[in-house]
Amino acid sequence: MSLVGNWSYPTTIKFGAGRIKELPAACAAAGIKRPLLVTDRGLADLPITAATLDILEAAGLGRGLFSEVDPNPNEKNLEAGVVAYKAGEHDGVIAFGGGSGLDLGKMVAFMAGQTRPVWDFEDIGDWWTRADAEAIAPIIAVPTTAGTGSEVGRASVITNSETHAKKIIFHPKVLPTVVICDPELTVGMPKFITAGTGLDAFAHCVEAYSSPHYHPMSQGIALEGMRLVKEYLPRAYADGTDIEARAQMMSAAAMGATAFQKGLGAIHAMSHPIGAVFNTHHGTTNAVCMPAVLEFNAPAIADRFDAAAAYLGISGGFDGFRAFVQEFNDSLGIPRTLSDLGVTGDAIPELVKGAIIDPSCGGNPIELTEDNLTQLFRAAL
Repeated sequence: MSLVGNWSYPTTIKFGAGRIKELPAACAAAGIKRPLLVTDRGLADLPITAATLDILEAAGLGRGLFSEVDPNPNEKNLEAGVVAYKAGEHDGVIAFGGGSGLDLGKMVAFMAGQTRPVWDFEDIGDWWTRADAEAIAPIIAVPTTAGTGSEVGRASVITNSETHAKKIIFHPKVLPTVVICDPELTVGMPKFITAGTGLDAFAHCVEAYSSPHYHPMSQGIALEGMRLVKEYLPRAYADGTDIEARAQMMSAAAMGATAFQKGLGAIHAMSHPIGAVFNTHHGTTNAVCMPAVLEFNAPAIADRFDAAAAYLGISGGFDGFRAFVQEFNDSLGIPRTLSDLGVTGDAIPELVKGAIIDPSCGGNPIELTEDNLTQLFRAAL
């Protein structure tokens, strides 16, 4: 089977090895003549970034680059990015990298033409309508990891550096105009990033599948996304040059982010404040939280995961699936506890507060309260 495709759902996606060469055509399709490539500090000096800038320069599109992006990007990174965007007289953004580069790149394009502070556009009610939609610059997304799926998302997660709270900023026009998914760009990922980002995609699928909201399309996508991660993440982890495994994981990442339109839950409600306070890797944190959350949600999700386990080839129904998750984490070198990530018990009240106000709570099949979140954080420690 050829793992190459041109897709139009949920946006225009150019999928396949070597397709980064089509970046100039993607810019033309989006109406971008002076792009600013936004990525994180770790990627800025790597060969894949230099090669991408070479492609842009050869096409007469310049070498605009902004890389002052933290692992958990914040409003200070965003302000600096907007300054760079305006100073360079850019007319669009190429969001390049993992979740941090993708999220911040999308927000630079979003905020460059706005007059209100970014927090005014948090994903609460219809706050997105406050934005000047015509002032949002076009966005091209190029993922270099297979995890967050931010390349097909209509929102970004930005950390408030003063309150240490992660905020979801949403607008329909933040969905990139064109996405280039080239699995060759993920070949150089180290094992721990391959594992953490892959399990982020898995968590997205698990939580979407667990959500009680009605969205059968997302339900089906989440189920198949879990299968792809189960089958191909071990291969990508064992051999980073396995292009088929890398491609299937890149598909699973996009699927997870598409599926979680149905809702996320306690895994993300926990991992967002942990990441904001302790600066942990998001996908790895999700993976550590997942066993405790599955146990907590068992009364509401056991039946549906009995069916999922059968589809995934896991014996024992929900109990078998829950055991598989811990074994899967162990096989990929994931720490067993939040304590192993540096999380401390005295921070639990602050973490609970962050989880309660996180919009991600809305998709959990059991209502999250301060008491049961406190128990969840303790169980995961």
